[in-house]
Amino acid sequence: MIYTHEDTAKIVGFKTWSETRKLDTLLKIDALLYCNLGLESKDSEKKKVKAISRKIYKAISLINPSEGYMLEAHMNEKDLTEAI
Repeated sequence: MIYTHEDTAKIVGFKTWSETRKLDTLLKIDALLYCNLGLESKDSEKKKVKAISRKIYKAISLINPSEGYMLEAHMNEKDLTEAI
């Protein structure tokens, strides 16, 4: 089955899936979002993907707090460097 960002909460709640499978699926969704962006993508589309990505990272934090923290910290660091 193909999952989308709308399935994030459902994936976190799966009881029969291992932690690794949940993380892999969520990261795959995140990667596909960024792969579908192109040079012609509008700023609004890029911001939307970034917001969805943040939600995915927060979901990852529910499964594995250290992994989620690292991903969110990296995203925040990237935001700071872009502002300069």
